[in-house]
Amino acid sequence: VQLQASGGGLVQAGGSLRLSCAASGLTFSVYAMGWFRQAPGKEREFVAAISWKSGSSTTYADSVKGRFTISRDNAKNAVYLQMNSLKPEDTAVYYCAAARRPGLVVTTDGMDFWGKGTQVTVSS
Repeated sequence: VQLQASGGGLVQAGGSLRLSCAASGLTFSVYAMGWFRQAPGKEREFVAAISWKSGSSTTYADSVKGRFTISRDNAKNAVYLQMNSLKPEDTAVYYCAAARRPGLVVTTDGMDFWGKGTQVTVSS
């Protein structure tokens, strides 16, 4: 199984980025997907999650609610994270993760597979 995150970069506060995560080696549609992030010196934290199959359910960390949107495209084996109104405190390495179970998975322990991460840096 491979999860490859991309789309990170350097952006000014208030700007936008769209992260992508390409999955291979798994039956993508039966995996719940999530985005997590880890800032220097901090633990990895939950950002957003989407349920398996149609992705009808989503949930977000309070810190990104209303600014970030998670979505999935099963035909492309991909999950996305649209990040708007970025803040310096959003600076972190962003990871996508997969869990083969229904519902939403919001804990690091609940995930089965992890990608390598992509750096997002928001300047003030």
